Amino acid sequence: MADHGHDSAAGHPAMDYAEHEKTYELFLVLAKWTTIVSVAILVFMAVTLL
Repeated sequence: MADHGHDSAAGHPAMDYAEHEKTYELFLVLAKWTTIVSVAILVFMAVTLL
């Protein structure tokens, strides 16, 4: 990709990395629980409807 003249190891100064990491952690937690609940609903439906 193009080099825009800033150090990628230091990060972009205008970006709030702590907030980004908290948002990503929340996303992972919600994705995990959505998957668990979806599987539980499918198992419940398989047990009760078959």
